[in-house]
Amino acid sequence: MKSEWLTAIGEYLGRHRNVAVLALSIFALGLGEELWQSYLPKYLTAFGASGLVVGLFSSCKDLLDGLYQYPGGWVGDRFGRKRALLLFTLLALCGYAFYALAWHWGAVFAGLALAMAWKAGAFPVTFAVIGDALPQGQRAMAFSVQSILVRVPRVIGAPLGGLLIAALGALPGVRVAAAITALLALAVLFAQQRGYREQAAMARGFESVPVRQIFARMPATLKRLLVAECLVRFGEAIATAFIVLYVTNVLGYSAPTFGTLYALQQAVSLALYLPSGRLARLTGRRSLIALTFLFFALFPLAVQSAQSFTALIAAFVIGGLKEMGEPARKALIVDLAEPAQRARVVGLYYTLRNLVIVPAGGVGGLLWLRSPQLPLRVAGLVGLLGLAVFWIGSAERTSERRGNIV
Repeated sequence: MKSEWLTAIGEYLGRHRNVAVLALSIFALGLGEELWQSYLPKYLTAFGASGLVVGLFSSCKDLLDGLYQYPGGWVGDRFGRKRALLLFTLLALCGYAFYALAWHWGAVFAGLALAMAWKAGAFPVTFAVIGDALPQGQRAMAFSVQSILVRVPRVIGAPLGGLLIAALGALPGVRVAAAITALLALAVLFAQQRGYREQAAMARGFESVPVRQIFARMPATLKRLLVAECLVRFGEAIATAFIVLYVTNVLGYSAPTFGTLYALQQAVSLALYLPSGRLARLTGRRSLIALTFLFFALFPLAVQSAQSFTALIAAFVIGGLKEMGEPARKALIVDLAEPAQRARVVGLYYTLRNLVIVPAGGVGGLLWLRSPQLPLRVAGLVGLLGLAVFWIGSAERTSERRGNIV
């Protein structure tokens, strides 16, 4: 498996110089962010924030994730991929500095507004870079490898971040981790400036189109997927910020133990990315996406019902399975987007998806105040509803079951 990953990654990076620069950016910034990202709820509570504030922080993250997406795609289409990557990396660097120097939980919110520039603003640009560089038949594998580059830092970074927190405490541990991320961002800026080669025709090919027209041009297949995913992601967002608190505060496990469980979850995802690309060709995208949505729903339910450490390990394995259909879904979105508007279509899709789930973190916070188990239970039920909507909504498209759609 290791040699297969290395071969696939080598082919992926060898296709295009710009893809290699993008891969470096994703890996380096991902590695830095994963040192502290899972522990931000503990960082907030260390400043005295309540469970409701933690939930609102999660909702703000989802809000920014939505608000940044379409403008990020617009910048990528209008000014070119390179300028967009440089801009969003620079903004994220400033956010990491805010995290490192935070003196109150309010400053963490300010840092979030800047740090999300890379995670959300640059997100549609990364899709467009792959779409520009690779032909349609190779994009699913490219997204599989991209997902590997995203998850490897999670396997490495989360345990290291847990060790930092265990050794230094929540406040100094996250501060040191954020400072390390800022240094990595400086190196990424240098690599993007020197290594990325913009396509000369990119800016000349820009067509100013209203958002409503871009939405109208989106195929019905994409809109059906969007509706189902909104429900599934709403359920996920209800529980996201409270998984770490449930494992550490309610079940009583340490931060390094949570980091190890989180790393296990990402390792399971890593092991499945390349095989799932092949599986999609055999079973069709519909079945794979449905399985993905099922595991999204089962993960919080499994964590909540875990009565032993073995059961908790099994729950995080289920959490790893929920990413198995991601490359096929991303490739589908890119395939259906017009090249000249690719970044904007991706940005609009994720804007709509993420804005819908904005209230979920606040809902989770209110549920947490009533019972620590409640956010996880409700999250699972909403996820199952999303699965049902997807399965029923796609059942009539028999011609698409084993084709290129879903």
